[in-house]
Amino acid sequence: MNLDGKKAIVLGGTSGIGLAAVQLLDSAGATVLAAGRSESNIEMARKTTEDSVTFKALDVLDRDAMATLFSDFATFDCLINCATGGERASGPFLQMDLDGFQGSFRKLWGYTNSVRIGAEFMSPTGAIVLVSGFPARKSNPGSSAIATVGNAVEGFARAIAPEIAPRRINVVCPGLIDTPMFALEGSARKEFLNKATANTLIPRAGTADEVASAIIFALENDYMTGSTIDIEGGALLP
Repeated sequence: MNLDGKKAIVLGGTSGIGLAAVQLLDSAGATVLAAGRSESNIEMARKTTEDSVTFKALDVLDRDAMATLFSDFATFDCLINCATGGERASGPFLQMDLDGFQGSFRKLWGYTNSVRIGAEFMSPTGAIVLVSGFPARKSNPGSSAIATVGNAVEGFARAIAPEIAPRRINVVCPGLIDTPMFALEGSARKEFLNKATANTLIPRAGTADEVASAIIFALENDYMTGSTIDIEGGALLP
């Protein structure tokens, strides 16, 4: 797919990986609509992008609002969903609040909403990219909720790829990425990221741009569907 002149929607496109994808799409000549829940993130994102990018407020769990947004932007060619859907639970499973564990699946419901509702407003040769995370296949203690949701995202893409063809769907699986998701600042942030990646083959946190470039690759490569691209610094290896 040549992205020049294509129409793209990025959900969760107002910060981190999503915003980096918005910027790359815009620079590639696509017409981009970026959506997110946070008005403050939207305002900050506007300052880092060209005026050609359109920003909208959207909760990915609000199906009616999502349908309206998709309909207003139809017919679009690319759909990227990086939205988390809300808070994600962490900690030892046997001490975990089960409502918190269940709530972590808001990410999956946001993804299924976007694909189910969005497909009818897309070009028949359009492409979808979702984002999982390396715990989907290599979970550390305390990451059971995140791991289970990520595993479901990757399985979802494989399951529906035959049903939505000739539209394509792929997943990008990031490792530990230095994004605003981590609230720590300064030396505390650096220490946390260094410690968390010390045992990976590439011992540093990834960048949002590195993940976004994989998203663009998945959009542009017309011979990929139902696949997962790992951008995780070797975290999945022994």
